[in-house]
Amino acid sequence: MRLHVGNLPWKVRDGELQELFESVGPVISARVITDHGTNRSRGFGFVEMEDDLARQAIEKMNGHEVGGRPLRVSEAQQREPRAKASSRW
Repeated sequence: MRLHVGNLPWKVRDGELQELFESVGPVISARVITDHGTNRSRGFGFVEMEDDLARQAIEKMNGHEVGGRPLRVSEAQQREPRAKASSRW
């Protein structure tokens, strides 16, 4: 299951996000989303874990304070496909 982790402090990186969730169990992947232009954190990320562990992680980590900020953890939703931009040329 893929989890959406919001309200991350700007300084948190992939490895730190993985360590946070490993307190629940093994993490398949952890990624903090960054801005393409500046490479700065956008304040959210995704963690992938086995389903049972992911549900436990939601219970344990939602509201857990990191760097003075309460995390918002939920099951990630599929992203809606973007409409193609029309060409002006």
